[in-house]
Amino acid sequence: MKNLFFLALSTFLLASCQPITKDKAKTMASVADTVVVAKKNPNFQWEAATVYFLLTDRFNNGNPENDLNFERDEATGKLRGFMGGDIQGITEKIKVGYFTDLGVNAIWFTPVIEQVHGATDEGTGNTYAYHGYWAKDWTALDPNFGTNKDLEILVKTAHENGIRVLLDVVLNHTGPVTEKDPVWPEDWVRTSPTCEFTSYENTTECTLVANLPDILTESDSIVNLPDALLAKWKAEGRLSEELDELDLFFDRTGHPRAPRFYIMKWLTDYINKYGVDGFRVDTVKHANENAWAELYKESSAAFDLWKKKNADKVLDTLPFYMVGEVYNYGISGGREYDFGDKKVDYFANGFKSLINFELKTDAEKDYESIFSKYSKLLHTTLKDKSVLNYLTSHDDGQPFDQERTNPKRAANVLLLTPGASQIYYGDETARDLTIEGTEGDATLRSFMNWNELDSLNQTKEILNHWQKIGTFRNNHPAIGAGIHKRITKIPYVFSRYFSKDEFIDKVVIGLDLPKGKKSISVKGIFGDGTKLYDSYSETESVVTNGKVVLENDFDIVLLELIQ
Repeated sequence: MKNLFFLALSTFLLASCQPITKDKAKTMASVADTVVVAKKNPNFQWEAATVYFLLTDRFNNGNPENDLNFERDEATGKLRGFMGGDIQGITEKIKVGYFTDLGVNAIWFTPVIEQVHGATDEGTGNTYAYHGYWAKDWTALDPNFGTNKDLEILVKTAHENGIRVLLDVVLNHTGPVTEKDPVWPEDWVRTSPTCEFTSYENTTECTLVANLPDILTESDSIVNLPDALLAKWKAEGRLSEELDELDLFFDRTGHPRAPRFYIMKWLTDYINKYGVDGFRVDTVKHANENAWAELYKESSAAFDLWKKKNADKVLDTLPFYMVGEVYNYGISGGREYDFGDKKVDYFANGFKSLINFELKTDAEKDYESIFSKYSKLLHTTLKDKSVLNYLTSHDDGQPFDQERTNPKRAANVLLLTPGASQIYYGDETARDLTIEGTEGDATLRSFMNWNELDSLNQTKEILNHWQKIGTFRNNHPAIGAGIHKRITKIPYVFSRYFSKDEFIDKVVIGLDLPKGKKSISVKGIFGDGTKLYDSYSETESVVTNGKVVLENDFDIVLLELIQ
């Protein structure tokens, strides 16, 4: 019955599969309006998002004049000092279309708030806070990363290009590893006990590693602002403004002046000021789940207010987005994370999605095993929620294909597996993850390999593969959010189907196909006489006897309807 239904409606719903058709139908709209609507992609779904994750300091240097601040000139361990990447550098790459060409519709970058100024040796060599995880002042940006104006321009530019912005949020721990936090006093942070990870309590009310300062997020006790922070604000001429804003926040919310609520106020300011679209939340399971529900409530209120004030800048009607890093959470766990003595449903506490640590293991399996598993779980146990899939990351010591032996297969797995996808900067260019002379996670954090992209044909070829699949994925939410169905086993061909309200999207994809002439079954998805376009080879074909015939040197097809 489903096949008959698709065939009967294929002609009628043809336009629905191509969002731009509706724009063309708006004859009263100006050309400029049409272009803007097309860029904003009204059919974007967070469940199908393609998120690009980058270390701000390691991506692109847009302003060399801000490379040195606070006398950060001490010698460091390899890849443990600032290297010049900044907010302007990200904006530059948005403007030239780097992310658009890759099909990216959301960017997550490491924190840009002001960091601890000095260097610390945590056992892996002298290190500065280039990574953004050593918070000194949540209310200010670190000049190594840029200015408030730089951030404003980045968000505006991203939105103009249909790209959402996720800020990296760290609510619990500060840094560096030290017996005494250099910034935050004892009524704000603890430096012991060290987490044992055997129960709920000794995972949430403890430090991730020995002497890593941990914000007392479970506490409702009233605390004063650190003297050093007050002195800093006074010296910068903004003490009264900051204190007045805090008074307004606590009066409005009724929250006690406990550490987590101060930080929530400071974090939501970036929503109020710039309209950032979501948060990627670090180390989720190391704070009580109520803290995340509270953060989401305040963030949502700020986002709704920003939308009301900036109706002309709104990309869509979707709510504020939060994705959480619950370390070792895998999609097979469903909605709950098991601490051993307690299970927690983080999806019921503000999170639309959780980072999925399972895909890098699943990636070794055949495509159908991966795709069918994820499609089933996302449309049953995790219905209306999602996972953010990844293969490599900034602190994962066991990434998939660390030697970059098969970056094209990595693209196929990451971008075609149901769910949202997280590209770690350099996945698409096979950036080296094995840097000689580094200690710990520094090997994963080299500067983006733009030089190789400019000079090596092999790198350009890898990027081109990622771009073709990424663009196709961005154009078709069915890939990430739709229902998966295998059409033929050999050759391996499958479909994805997605519907929401009046929008319907369907595609057919083939992998590991023979090079040269190939016959691709589209039976039950596209009817005879339908014109299809293979986005990979950039060729057209017509369905005959339930099939399309293509002849090229590629082993992949990406089939979509032609207008």
